[in-house]
Amino acid sequence: MFSKFERLIAFRYLRPSKKEGAVSAIAFLSFFGILLGVAALIIVMSVMNGFRAELMKSILGFNGHIGISSKNARGISDYGPLTDRIRTVGGIVSATPLIQRQAMISANGVAAGVIVHGISYAELKAKKIVADKIRTGNIKAFTDGTPTVLIGKRLAEQFGLYVGQRLTLTSPEGNSTAFGSIPRMRTFRVVGVFEVGMKDYDGGVVFIPLDQAQSFFNYPDAINAFEVFVSDPRQVRDTTRLLQLHYPSLRVLDWQEANNQFVNSLKVERNVMFIILTLIILVAALNIISSLIMLVKDKTQDIAILRTMGATRHSIMKIFFLTGSMIGVMGTIAGATLGLSFALNIEVIRQWIESMTGANLFNAEVYFLSQLPAKVDSFEVFLVIVIALILVFLSSIAPAWHASRLDPVESLRNE
Repeated sequence: MFSKFERLIAFRYLRPSKKEGAVSAIAFLSFFGILLGVAALIIVMSVMNGFRAELMKSILGFNGHIGISSKNARGISDYGPLTDRIRTVGGIVSATPLIQRQAMISANGVAAGVIVHGISYAELKAKKIVADKIRTGNIKAFTDGTPTVLIGKRLAEQFGLYVGQRLTLTSPEGNSTAFGSIPRMRTFRVVGVFEVGMKDYDGGVVFIPLDQAQSFFNYPDAINAFEVFVSDPRQVRDTTRLLQLHYPSLRVLDWQEANNQFVNSLKVERNVMFIILTLIILVAALNIISSLIMLVKDKTQDIAILRTMGATRHSIMKIFFLTGSMIGVMGTIAGATLGLSFALNIEVIRQWIESMTGANLFNAEVYFLSQLPAKVDSFEVFLVIVIALILVFLSSIAPAWHASRLDPVESLRNE
């Protein structure tokens, strides 16, 4: 495609002399701008992919793909056979009967609202996102028939609770007596502390045995919800429609509908960031036009001499096209390398910067996750590189074409 002569001249023009300092500076800025643009785009897209993957993993792993709840205050009685029937619906992997209610937790003079999940030991053990994240204590101590509780790490830190200590749960619905309504309270022993990595769960959810929840929230032999997992979360709507058709007396809500605004917000932010950072690459690519135009102006006499020596217009065009393209190609390669290296080690880099500066760069109170996630998508990296190269090549065409149209006689006469 490019002859040895054309490559030799192009590479020579990539090393401007001292009198071409302005051209050299603009070329360096173009290279550096493309490098930063490509690296920033890869890093930002990887971090946003990581955010989405981690949040969806935590949300879906904790709450299930489909939530089924009772439409009446009495809950769902005779739920054993119903659980078996739900599990036979096409696409469903598991269905967990449970009780989900709000309550107030108090201990060591501190009180706060929490979401209580009443669940059996067998079902909790199968809930890997919690069972595999027990930091202290033992999940085996979470047994039916005893007032035990699992709490999140942030909740334990907030209340100063440790395994073996006790806390008090207060139900928003009290017991009616002759003297009025008396708050329903019960003491539970902490048998384990979990950490799933999301602030809302680690600091706002507790687990108690299902039979204890039935007694505490006054659901005798009943539940008020099912937590359903399907084989393919992306095709959850089909399973949701089947459940709504078979069980019209129950409220069925899938994760896409429940988190629709959240998912759409992530998608919009991701697309906007892609456009903004692509504009940075575009600006850097436009700088290549400026540097090539100045280079063509400085090399007018050289172009005339090359033409008189037999170089064709097409050859001159290829020389300057290759000069401009090499700036962009090197910048793109360097940017992709930097971006991938940063994205793959972003958590290590974050921890190093925090240790050096003492600043909290990733506050879990703000970002909901305890670690900075990054997920590199090979297709997106390829797309970023292709877009950068296309912009570079398009920016190099006009100055190269202008150089090829110069009249050698007029150029020598003007000199």
